[in-house]
Amino acid sequence: MTDLEYRIIDDWNEARWSAVERIYEQSFPLDGKKSRDIIRRMFEKRMCQLHTIAQGSDIVGMALTGIDQQAGALLIDYIAIHKDLRGSGYGRQLLDRIKEWTRTVANCKGIIVEVESEPTEENCRRIHFWQRNGFHLAAYVHQYIWVPEPYQAMYLNFEESNRLPDDGKLLFRSITKFHEKAYRRSNRE
Repeated sequence: MTDLEYRIIDDWNEARWSAVERIYEQSFPLDGKKSRDIIRRMFEKRMCQLHTIAQGSDIVGMALTGIDQQAGALLIDYIAIHKDLRGSGYGRQLLDRIKEWTRTVANCKGIIVEVESEPTEENCRRIHFWQRNGFHLAAYVHQYIWVPEPYQAMYLNFEESNRLPDDGKLLFRSITKFHEKAYRRSNRE
């Protein structure tokens, strides 16, 4: 796993998206993901980045992120590893590279991710993954009007002296603003 190639793009690249789309499709249910058209518009609005890791010529993991400049936070919208390779450390490797890029290049003070909060075995595994990687679970449970499952925010701070809020309602302001902009057809803020 030492020869992984990490890449980040912030412009729509049809070939690159096609290379990760299978990982994205197999990782998220039909109603739990954004369409290709919405993701393309997100790139056109300059609101996201695609992170990939590859082993040789094979992309093994992807993440779609966005930066909330006002909050000083990177939001991880989606992160996924090829289904045949899950549990072998690639998720941690990708997340470690995202953390380093977020801290040093994007100059953010932390990372925010939302997780489904229903107490299923799969959701507990996901939360545990984030916790093992330094994230904290906010207590607030958020209920969207457009999806039935409840969510909670998780956050990671890079420095104790420059922290993201630990209040889930405040974290969801960033998350909701990101989703609203993603689904909006026009490029206006």
